[in-house]
Amino acid sequence: MGQLLVNGIVAGLLLALPALALSLTFSVLRFANYAVGSYLSCGAYLVYIGNVVLGMPLWLAASAGAALFAVIAVGIDWLAYRPLRDRGGVTLLVASMGVAIALENVIRFFAGNLPRAYNVPVARPMRFGDIRLNHEQLTILVAVFAALAVVWIIFRFTRLGRMMRAVADNPDLAAVRGISRSRVVAYVWLIAGMLTTLSGVLVGLDANVEPQMGWTYLLPVFTAAILGGIANPMAAVAGALTLGLAEELATLVMPVHYRMIVTFLVMVALLLVRPWGLFGTRWVTK
Repeated sequence: MGQLLVNGIVAGLLLALPALALSLTFSVLRFANYAVGSYLSCGAYLVYIGNVVLGMPLWLAASAGAALFAVIAVGIDWLAYRPLRDRGGVTLLVASMGVAIALENVIRFFAGNLPRAYNVPVARPMRFGDIRLNHEQLTILVAVFAALAVVWIIFRFTRLGRMMRAVADNPDLAAVRGISRSRVVAYVWLIAGMLTTLSGVLVGLDANVEPQMGWTYLLPVFTAAILGGIANPMAAVAGALTLGLAEELATLVMPVHYRMIVTFLVMVALLLVRPWGLFGTRWVTK
């Protein structure tokens, strides 16, 4: 049971960063970015180029890849989303589907379909009694908690965080107070690009780097964001941990390759019973 709980926490943390990125863009832009999985894959491949092709240490390749893809995410917003921003959330959702398909095919064109791995040393797992923790899992724990701490500090204690909350609550009133929405949106995409790139690196460490890696995580990421409350960014982390633990504990009664059933059941139950999430608030419509 202890090993299952550790594995569940690690699985939840792998979902936490892209779920946070999805929830953050939704809270500010009011559309669900279907391309979040493709962002994860692109970031992972950029880091792979730095780590394996250019021979950079993984931490340096991850830093450079996160910075580069953050700029790319802002560029995608300017090219694909900004011209359609006044058309509504459904139009932007469809546009993000097109972006996802385009990014995935770009990856396939340049990198092929074969799975790849980062250049990291092989090490024996550490044991704490009956619990085994390998170095990849330890890296996931440290990296995700550090990233979440940085994002939380930005949200709570910086002017940028106050601007994000203001635009998310009422963009028209924020504009009256002199807050530039376009500037806030650019910062949101920068943060989302960095989070998804870091998530792609951690997923690649946990498994492999391949074009379908983002697609595999797409449904769990959306479920985790909705479970926490998709308009409440930090609540998406709680949703991700809850879903990760639920999937792992479900292996006590079902085969491992049927874990995705848990995600489907959680998604269906949420949409039927509490679509605003466990930690969200009911939306008021007029």
